[in-house]
Amino acid sequence: MRYGRRFWASFIFLWLFLRAQFLDCQEQPCNPNDLKALQGFLNGLDSEIPGWSSNSSTDCCDWVGVRCEEVRSSTSSEERVVKLDLGNRRLRGKLSEDLAGLDQLRSLNLSNNLLRGTLPPKLFHLQNLRELDLSYNDLYGLMPVDIDLPSLNVLDLSYNDLYGLMPVDIDLPSLNVLDLCGNSLKGDIATGICKTATQIQSIDLSMNYFNGSIPAGFGNCASLQNLSLSSNYLSGSLPDDLFSLQKLSRLYLQENILSGLLSDGIGKLSNLVELDISMNGFSGPLPDVFNKLGKLQRFSAHSNNFDGSLPDSLTKSPSLNLLNLRNNSLRGPISFNCSFMVNLASLDLATNRFQGPLPDSLSSCKNLRNLNFARNNFTGQIPERFRNLEALTYLSLANTSLSKIAAALEILQHCKNLTTLVLTQNFRGEELPGAMNLNFSGLRALVIAACSLTGSIPTWVRSSGNLQLLDLSWNRLAGTIPNWLGELKFLFYLDLSNNTLSGEIPESLTNLESLISRNISLKELSPHFPFFMKRNQSTRALQYNRIFSFPPLLDLSYNNLTGSIWPEFGKLKKLHVLDLKWNNLSGSIPSELSMMSSLETLDLSHNNLSGIIPPSLVNLSFLSTFSVSFNHLSGKIPTAGQFLTFPNTSFEGNPGLCGTYHLPCPSDQTPLGFGKHDDGVALMGLPFKIGAVMGFIFSITGCSVSGWMLPKIEKGRRRTPSRYSCICPLRLLGFSICCSQKYRI
Repeated sequence: MRYGRRFWASFIFLWLFLRAQFLDCQEQPCNPNDLKALQGFLNGLDSEIPGWSSNSSTDCCDWVGVRCEEVRSSTSSEERVVKLDLGNRRLRGKLSEDLAGLDQLRSLNLSNNLLRGTLPPKLFHLQNLRELDLSYNDLYGLMPVDIDLPSLNVLDLSYNDLYGLMPVDIDLPSLNVLDLCGNSLKGDIATGICKTATQIQSIDLSMNYFNGSIPAGFGNCASLQNLSLSSNYLSGSLPDDLFSLQKLSRLYLQENILSGLLSDGIGKLSNLVELDISMNGFSGPLPDVFNKLGKLQRFSAHSNNFDGSLPDSLTKSPSLNLLNLRNNSLRGPISFNCSFMVNLASLDLATNRFQGPLPDSLSSCKNLRNLNFARNNFTGQIPERFRNLEALTYLSLANTSLSKIAAALEILQHCKNLTTLVLTQNFRGEELPGAMNLNFSGLRALVIAACSLTGSIPTWVRSSGNLQLLDLSWNRLAGTIPNWLGELKFLFYLDLSNNTLSGEIPESLTNLESLISRNISLKELSPHFPFFMKRNQSTRALQYNRIFSFPPLLDLSYNNLTGSIWPEFGKLKKLHVLDLKWNNLSGSIPSELSMMSSLETLDLSHNNLSGIIPPSLVNLSFLSTFSVSFNHLSGKIPTAGQFLTFPNTSFEGNPGLCGTYHLPCPSDQTPLGFGKHDDGVALMGLPFKIGAVMGFIFSITGCSVSGWMLPKIEKGRRRTPSRYSCICPLRLLGFSICCSQKYRI
């Protein structure tokens, strides 16, 4: 019995001992150095990390974003922090050098935060670090000169504000990815990294301030697959050793000032998939080496000075998916062999000097979705075989001297996937067919502007129920604006300006659903091909590359519209631009326009509007452009909100307006936004008024003189003789006595 008790007592003691050891092992805190490093990092932040605090569990391996693994040494093993991943957590504060205490760290990701300050030099001496991602923060300062990270595989410091020179000697033998884009680095590009990082596969130095020529040395990066030097200030020609990179698949050199001929050596890069040399100064002919680039899918060389004809090897490339040669000086007829170019989906040859007829051979390119031939010297009409372009979604033939619009529309309606059609500056003086039985049900954008077309707004547009953008401006269209335009529930951009339209503005335009709620998915189907929107004859055209980049707009200016402005326009809370200038609109300005909470431009000038400027318009907090000039408005000019920023020209040509910008209002008409003048101000002005009364006869003389001189002073401004202002000394001194009405504003 005694031995049995001893056995059980020993067993229980042993069990309790083992349990205590097990629990002690479970609750054992992480390495003290790791804990100190993480707490030091936390103390440098202005924000909290959920689950982290000085009072939380000392087992930092359980903290959010921390991963530990067992690390063995010759004498022991213990759990150590090997990964810290706190990307995209909106961390604010300083990047502490205490993190360098994590001497077993392999991966550090603090990207997409709000960290500030300089890069801690000690961080670049972690011998076990393989991945370092500090991209998308607010870090600044010089790049570390001494970088000793023998195990580093990925270094991403992109999109900060680091400046200074790129380190010349970087000893990173295990580096695979180097990303320094989006900083403020300058000077020459250092290619010495290719001597030590022999396994590097991707280098991104784009969006910096590097200058000088591209140095030799990249040829030593034998494993390089991706190289981006875009958006810098690099000049000169391409170094020959760049063409020895047999594994290079993506080369981005756009937005620099490179020049000279594009070397035939580019044909040695047989694994190229993407090549972008756009927006440089390359000149001469394109090399005829594209038959050697059997994997090339995307080639962009727009906005250079290339001339000559298209190389034969380029027009027969079977792998090419995208070809963009816009804005060069290429010439000659165009001929594509679509039996070879089976993958061609996007072709942009706009703004060149191509001539002859449009190439009907393109009709055999069954996968062609985007085609831009704008601003060339083509002649004739759209080929009949273009009706076979079944995949075509985007077509721009602007300013190509085409003719026969009726035939063109009849052909193009068979392109059932067509969503964007731009035919600006063609078909000079022809009649826009209105009653044809056309069907463009898939159209989202239709631009037939600046063609001097006659006729009226065509009824076949009504079938385009998905239309978002309609521009028929700068034509000679007559008749009324049809009511059915208000039924196009996706329409958010309507430009009918510079025509001869008459009648009233249809009330249905105040019911455009997209301008009331804009709860509509504007999925962009067109490529980054430029539209052009010309605002008037005197200013430069504005360029928009995407449909959704256009501002929500109603532009009915420069027509012969009559009637009043609908108060219901106030429902259009998503409208940015309302332009009704140079019409014959009458009545008052509705105060309900103040409900158009997104309005940025309101132009009602050169009409026959009367009444006051509604005081409620001061509530339009986004209004940056405003004009009611040359109407018949009267009363006080509002002086609050955005009205404090508008120039005198916004109100000129209105006889009865008074206030800050015009003649002072009578004493009983204090301008809106201010109280009445206090007694002190009134007393200060009294001697001047007394003096003015004493010189009443001289004031009358001065009035007549000013009335004669002012038309000469205002010479060159677009005014009628009856709208010159009266400069009368009495009025300038604050009296309400008025001069002769002959020269009123």
